[in-house]
Formats: sequence, structure tokens, C-alpha cells
Amino acid sequence: NGQKVGFSQGSKTPAEWDITHYLNPEGENVLAVQVYRWSDGSYIECQDFWRISGIERSVYLFSTPNIHIRDFFALADLDETYINGKLNVTTEIKQYDPELKAKNYFLDIKLFDENMKLLFEEEKPIELNNEQTTIQVFEKDIENPKKWTAETPALYSLVLQIKDKNKNILEAAGCKIGFRKVEIKNGQLLVNGKAVLFKGVDRHEHDQYTGHVVSEESMLQDIRLFKQNNINAVRTSHYPNDPKWYELCDQYGIYVIDEANIESHGMGYGEKSLAKDTTWKEAHVDRIKRMVERDKNHPSVIIWSMGNEAGDGVNFAAGYKWIHERDKSRPVHYEGARLGPNTDIYCPMYARIERIEKYASEKQERPLILCEYAHAMGNSTGNLQDYWDVIEKYDHLQGGFIWDWVDQGLVKKNEKGEEYWTYGGDYGPEDVPSDQNFCLNGLVNPDRTPHPGLFEVKKVYQYVGIQPEDIENGKVRITNKYHFININDLNFNWAIMAENKTVAQGTLSDINIPPGESKVVTIPIPKEPVKPGVEFFLNFSVTTTMEKPLVSKGYEIASEQIKLPFYEKMGKTDITTLPSLNLKESKEKLVVKGENFQISFNKTTGGMDSWQFRENELIEKGPEPNFWRATTDNDFGFRMPKRMGVWQNAGKNRSVKNFAVKETASNQVSVRVDYDLPDVESKHLVEYIVLGNGDVIISNTFTPGKEELPDIPRIGMTMRIPEKFNQVKWYGRGPHENYQDRKTSAFVGIYESMVKKLYYPYISPQENGNRTDTRWISFTNNEGNGLMATGMPHLSWSALPYTIEDLTQESRGTKHAYELKERDFISVNLDYKQMGVGGDNSWGARPHEKYRLKPQEYSYTFRLSPILKDENPVEKSKIFYKLK
Repeated sequence: NGQKVGFSQGSKTPAEWDITHYLNPEGENVLAVQVYRWSDGSYIECQDFWRISGIERSVYLFSTPNIHIRDFFALADLDETYINGKLNVTTEIKQYDPELKAKNYFLDIKLFDENMKLLFEEEKPIELNNEQTTIQVFEKDIENPKKWTAETPALYSLVLQIKDKNKNILEAAGCKIGFRKVEIKNGQLLVNGKAVLFKGVDRHEHDQYTGHVVSEESMLQDIRLFKQNNINAVRTSHYPNDPKWYELCDQYGIYVIDEANIESHGMGYGEKSLAKDTTWKEAHVDRIKRMVERDKNHPSVIIWSMGNEAGDGVNFAAGYKWIHERDKSRPVHYEGARLGPNTDIYCPMYARIERIEKYASEKQERPLILCEYAHAMGNSTGNLQDYWDVIEKYDHLQGGFIWDWVDQGLVKKNEKGEEYWTYGGDYGPEDVPSDQNFCLNGLVNPDRTPHPGLFEVKKVYQYVGIQPEDIENGKVRITNKYHFININDLNFNWAIMAENKTVAQGTLSDINIPPGESKVVTIPIPKEPVKPGVEFFLNFSVTTTMEKPLVSKGYEIASEQIKLPFYEKMGKTDITTLPSLNLKESKEKLVVKGENFQISFNKTTGGMDSWQFRENELIEKGPEPNFWRATTDNDFGFRMPKRMGVWQNAGKNRSVKNFAVKETASNQVSVRVDYDLPDVESKHLVEYIVLGNGDVIISNTFTPGKEELPDIPRIGMTMRIPEKFNQVKWYGRGPHENYQDRKTSAFVGIYESMVKKLYYPYISPQENGNRTDTRWISFTNNEGNGLMATGMPHLSWSALPYTIEDLTQESRGTKHAYELKERDFISVNLDYKQMGVGGDNSWGARPHEKYRLKPQEYSYTFRLSPILKDENPVEKSKIFYKLK
């Protein structure tokens, strides 16, 4: 009604005002809210996300009776044996009428189980003592309650009521509570006495249309995806979330690190840090208090975080002290304190594997939980299995939180009216600071469709381990990686695969393995004769046998693939039965003719200009050496274009030093091309062996010449084939995109796809669509005719309607996926190997050493073959020629 009532700067937590005296009881009332773009509070709301303003929480009016339950703290603890519950409920009663008489009012407490069966009830008179507020405390031991964990989210209903002398209910309040104990002992964080591993993600509140305002449906979708992908923990980076989020985490079982809305990133962490300036003490402590007081009754909140990237100092010391005085049931987390006194957990961000292993290899008083790691920006999330190999090895290591959950893209329409996702660099005048696409760090798109990296997260985070024990005799070890539940309600479906044929299959049910234990089981491997050239794999698919919250019956929650040690090499085929070849050579080119084909080599470029098979052109541009890939976000982070830029055009700028032809038999011709690579002062040899049936065996040898060359992004050949050959089948890792440092979730098998579906539309275009460990690939048209590539032994490959140049950006965040125009050909890359995508961070970290390509000699071979509709690529790939 035109009068100012109050002002609040904490944008994520409740702000309440008593407006009784401002109201007009007889007529209309006008409620107006003014939102400020900036305030001094902006200095401590300086998070790395969209800097946009607005009301992001519910706004409502409410009234209370004259005697009111203003607050309560329900501490549902366990005793030292972790068996029995200890409930302590402290309630604050406030009176608004000084004439109220204490004897007329009572506070009643009830506790119900999940079936709403009353477990106990107690009533006490309210002792007002002429004070405006009074505190009532209830204590009750609960015999062996069901325990709350992320795996067993058992909830009880607590109901508080104020009654008058006639037992009329004047007010009721309550919440869901869960009995559990969180503590740190011997350098481990324990939940109900057990050291849990946090398989976590960091999550910003983000909606592609409404920005920081997130619906309950969106929250539920996130938790559903968490459960389906074995994610058990979330950090509310970097502010308290919508209250509904915690209710859902309570209900479905997600461990929460609740983080205060404090980040003074822009002021740095040194002497200018606001953490050290006592004039900002109340601003820090107030935000911490508001978080704790709002969320203290949620069992899912097991750790308090005082904020993020705000330095350390007296203000956090005050916050740390206040939390421990107010709530002794939870530890305090603060990354900025490092190993100082203001944190109970060592929670570094982006610590490398060597660092966390060094910490854990010595006796420690604090657990190490990575508050941020595995930066999932764009084509990333490499090295995740490497982290968890170490995390599962040491007691002091208890997991981490992947940065981060969702790409923070906002929907906009282009000039054609098509919706696309934007990032910071798409807005504002040039002088407005922007970090381009640096808010696109998620495992899922803004609409929650998964990145390929999420499949790797699901596999690495899975709760069932399956390892070979004595695999020749069918023995495997199954490990239950849950902390609190048996896995006897899961089906272990197994199948022995020989390429695309199922040799044997079955289901192991009633696998009775308690949490944390393992058991050796035997798979009945049939004693079939080993066929030359046939690989055998034992595949496991672990599925649910019943409907679970947010997870359907029959859903696959874990999987594994074990290569069986039964393999016999193929014998070599004599080429004497192949048709003869004719050669025609001029100064400019060499033409090799066979019964149904003709191949032309360009002597100037050394490449294949044409390959006609039965009057169909199989190639648009023949294979040529390639050492480059489209830059990923992580590549930009360690300045790959600058550090490795000499490789970008090394293949294109090659020069033919020697072109030699040798007819070793009537049906075999060798074409040897020696290249100089002046950009890198190195040499590259390509040898084509053309056989009478039209097969071409291509061998490559790269020899570095110049000393101190940088690492190589890729070793391979790139080519173009007609767009009609858009149906792809391959025998290798799949079906989703995978790289040498992100492939544990991609099993070897035979897969089929259309070329367009091999592409993943990262919001900011980059290296894309790779598949590793591939034995063969076929590209065919609608009639089933085309060509195939066979690795000798394996290939890494991609096939896209875009070239490497199309996907390459000059700098990070300067292209959008919708701006790409599909080519009228297919760009095929057949590689020996590509360096890993990395993922330790996106601002300097390179792929791990073992996933890099050092400048040394490399040799690799593959075979290109025409394929007809009546030919089986499985059998065709097994032909190895005894060459002359």
C-alpha cells in the first residue's frame, strides 16, 4: 500500500516480513515488489553462471494464529550402534497476543511410519511465561527404525499441532524426517556407520526457457536421470536450491551437499578476498544461517557447504563456528579452506589423480571428496574410469561431483524461426563481459537429452562390478558396490557373443551378495570349436526385477563385457585365383583396371582420384594423410591450436617426393607414394596394394624428422564418399560415440546406423562421432551396395555429413550447431588413433599421458573393399591375403 516494508539481498533463501500493520482491513491491498539488478550483495553472488536478475522463488502471503509454531528442528539421529533412533524435536512457539494464558494451549507431537501408522504421540503444555517466544523440546528413542540412505530413503511423518484446552487444533506443521547418522571417523565420512562413495554431480538450477526458475517436473526429471545413471549425490552449486528439490531428494534418495549463496569470485582469494574483511562478516554468516535454518530438517542434506570460490578468512571461521554450534549432526564442507581449519572435509576442485592418490596414501584425519572434477564441457568426460580406479582403491577417497549436470543454454530463434540454444557470447554489446560458451559444461543438454559422456558416467558409477576370475572356466567375480542393500533382487543376464551370433545365454537370479561383498559365479561356457577369425565376448546386462521409484522393471542398471580367451587367427588366402590387372600409366596418372573396377591415381598428389566399381563411383576424394581434429572445448583450454597447430595442414601441404609402381603379380599392383611433410619436417609413406578383385590394402608409415615436435592430435586418413552410401554397419565399440579415454561404456559389437545419426549435436560444434576398436565398417546405399573398410587389426573412425573444417572453430564459442550446413558427401576418417578428449578441466589440462600421441614413428594398415548386397561384411572382413 505504498509503504516500504523490507529489503533482502539473499536471492535464493526466504525473506519474510510481518506486514500486519501495513494492511487495509476494509478494502483492497496492493503488494509491490521492486527487483534490483545490482546491490552490494552482487559481490558475493558472483557465481560462474548466467548473471541474470529476477524473482526465482515462490512469493506468497500467509497468516498465523495468535499462537504460532514459528520453527522446529527435528533431529532424527541414531545411537552409537546405528540400530535405534534418537529423535530430538526442538520447537519455537511465538505468541502475538500478550493476553494469552499458558494453561490454555498444548503442543502435540506425533510420529507416523511410511504407512501412516502412529508410532508415538506426546503432548506438553506450552510454557509462555509472559515471553513472546518459548522453546519446547521433545526427546524420544525409536526402536530400530528404518534407516534413511540414498539407497533406502525411508521417511517418517512428523506432525506438530497447537491445541486449545478443548483439543481444537489451532495450527499444524510438520515434515518428512529420516533416521540417519553422519559423522567423520578415521579420515572417512560415514553414513550410518559405513563409508559411502559419492557418485555425484554439481547442479545449477536451469531451464532452457525460464532461466533460473525451475519447475517441479524438471526437478523430478533430473532425479529420474540421476537414478537411471547411478548418480547418488548432488551439490547445490552454488546456492540453496528451490525447497521442493530437497523434498524430492528426501523422497527418492539423493545425498545433498547444501551450499550457501556465497561466491566472491571476482574479488579473488588473496588479501582483497571478502572472506578476510570483517565488514562483510554478517553478510557471510547471514547467508549461511538462512540456508541452515531453512533446510535443517531434510535427511538428504548430509553436508553443509559454506559457499564456493570466495577465499578463506575470519568470516568463514565465524560461519564454521556457527554451524557447528547450531547443528552438530552434519560436517561442514568448504573448498576454499583447503586443508585449513574451516572445513571438516578436504574437498579440492579438479585435483589430478596423482594428487588425490598422494593424499590418500598417507594416514589422514579428513576424507577427500572432489567438490568438482571431470569437467564435462562439450566433447569431454574422458579419464573418468581412471579416476575411479584410484578412488575405489583408497579409504580416504570418497568420490566426487562432476562439473556439471546441465548445459546452461537458453532457447532463441534464428532468422528462419528455428529454435536453437544460445550461450553468453550471444548476448549484449561487445563491451559486456562474456565467457562465450563456458556455461555449457553439462552431461545433458538444456532439454535433458544426454550427452554421450553420460553413458560413461553410468558405467563408471554403476553399483555392480563384474570381473574375470578364471574366465577360461567361466568363472567371474560379482561385487556388490552398494553400501546398504543386497543385490538379490537383480537379474544378471549373460550372453556369449560370436560377432552377431548368440552362442549361449542365460540369467543368474537370486545372486545373494550383501553390500560391499563379492562372490565368484560360474557361467556355463559351451565347449564349441573355435572358428578362425571369430572373437568371443561374454556380455552382462544387470536389470531390475521389479518396479523401483523412477526406475522401471527390466531397466539395465549395470553392464559389463569380457573378452573370452578363445581366438584363432585366420589363415591367409592365396591371390592366385583373383582376376588379372591391367595398368595404364602416363605422366599425370596411373590407371589400374580389373574385371569390374578401375582405380585412378594422381601422380601429382599421390592420391586416388577415382574408384569405379561396376560403373559406380565409390569415392569422391581418396584417402589422404590427416593429423588434425576439430578442436574440442578441452583442446581450446590447453591452447591446442597454438601448441599443435603445425599439424592442422600437415597432411594437406604434403608434397610427393617419389611415386613408384610395382607389378608384383598379374593380379597385384603396389603403388608406393613417399611424401614430404614440410610443415613438420617429417616423412610419410603410403603404399597401396591393388588386388584383382578390387580390394585395396593401404599401409601408412609416419616418420618424424624434426626434433621437439608437439603431440599429434590424430594419426589417420580422411576421405570423401558419395552421400548415397549413408547406411553404416560396423563391428567395434558402440553404439554411442567413444574415444580411447571414454570407451568403457561402449561394448564391442555389430551396430547399424544412418550417417546423420552418428553425429552428436554439441551446442558449440567440435570433434564428433568417433568410434574406437573397430574391426570393419561398411557404407552402403539403399540397394546394399557400397564399400567397406577393414582394420588390420583395428581402426578408429568417424563418418559425418560435415568435414573437419566445418566443425573447426577459430576460437571457443564462435559457432552454433544450427549454423552447420550438411554436405552432399560423407566425410570419412579412418584412423590409427586419435588422442583422448580429456576432461580433468577445460582451461589447461591435456589428455592423460597414455592417451596422447607422441611424435614418433607410427605404422598402420587397413583394407578398402567394394561390397555388394549379397555379400556378408562379417565374412568378407576375415579374408586376409597372402601377398606376393
